[in-house]
Amino acid sequence: MAIDHRAEVRKVLLITLLLNLLVMALKAVVGWLTGSLSLLADALHSITDSANNVLGLVASRFSSPEPDRDHPYGHQKFEAVGALGIAAFLGIACFEILQGAVERILSSDHSPVKINAPELWLLLIVLGVNIFVAFYERRVGNRIGSPILIADARHTMSDIWVTISVLGGLIGIWIWGFQWLDVVLAFPVALLVFLSGWAVIRENLPWLVDEMAIAPEAIHAIAMQVPGVINCHAIASRGVVGRQIFIEMHLIVDAPDIETAHQITEEIETRLEERFGPARILIHVEPPDYKSNHISYES
Repeated sequence: MAIDHRAEVRKVLLITLLLNLLVMALKAVVGWLTGSLSLLADALHSITDSANNVLGLVASRFSSPEPDRDHPYGHQKFEAVGALGIAAFLGIACFEILQGAVERILSSDHSPVKINAPELWLLLIVLGVNIFVAFYERRVGNRIGSPILIADARHTMSDIWVTISVLGGLIGIWIWGFQWLDVVLAFPVALLVFLSGWAVIRENLPWLVDEMAIAPEAIHAIAMQVPGVINCHAIASRGVVGRQIFIEMHLIVDAPDIETAHQITEEIETRLEERFGPARILIHVEPPDYKSNHISYES
C-alpha cells in the first residue's frame, strides 16, 4: 500500500514558500535600486518559485494515494500534473527574460546599472537561502518519492545558477564598469530556465502517459522463481518504482485447487513488493494447458 506523505510535502512547501517570498523581495528591491535587467529577470524567476510552491500545495491537497469511487487508482497523478505546471511557469519566465533582454538591446534609452557593496552582500544572502531551499527540498523529495518536491528543487537549483551568473555580472560592473554584462547574462539565464523546465517535463510525462515502469523480463524472472509457476505472460506495468506501481500479468500454475493457486499468486505479489516497493498487482490465472510465448505486449 502506498504511504500518504502529503502532510510532510505541505510542510516543506510552506517553509520554502516563505523563504522564496523573502528571496523574491530582496532581488526585486536590489534590482530596482541598481537598474539591473538581469537581476530583475532573476526576481521574475523567483516569482515563479513562489507560484510553484502554491501550485504544489494545491496539487498535494488532491494527490492522495488512497483510491475512492471516482478514482479507483488513487490521485497521485495530481502531483505529476502540478510538476508540469511548474514547467509551464518556467517557460513563461524564459520568454519574459528574453523579451526584456531584446528590448534593452534595441533601445538606447536606459539608465546604466549602479551597484555597491551592501547590495552585493544582500545577493550573497539570497544565494545562501536558495542553496538551502534546493538541498532541503531535494533531500525530502527523494526520501518520500515526491515528484512535486523534486521538480521544485530542480527549479530552485536553476535559480542558484541564475543568481550566481547575475552576481558575477554585477561584480564585473562594480569593479570594471562592464555595462554590457548585464544584458549578455540575461540570455544564459533564459537558457538555464528553459533547460530546467524541459527536465521537469521529461521526468513526469512517463507517469502521466502510463509508460512502462518495470521491464517485463524482470517481472517474469521473479514470477518464474516461485514454485508451481509454469508460465507467466501478458505482463504490463505503470507508475513510479518505489512510490506506487501497478502490475498486471497472466499466470499458468501447477495447482490442484483454487486455494493452492491463490497461495502461489500471493507469493508472487509478496516478492514483487519486496523488490519494487508499493504495488497493486492483478494476476489472471489460466488453465495449465494454455500456452503463450509473449512475455509482454508487442510494439
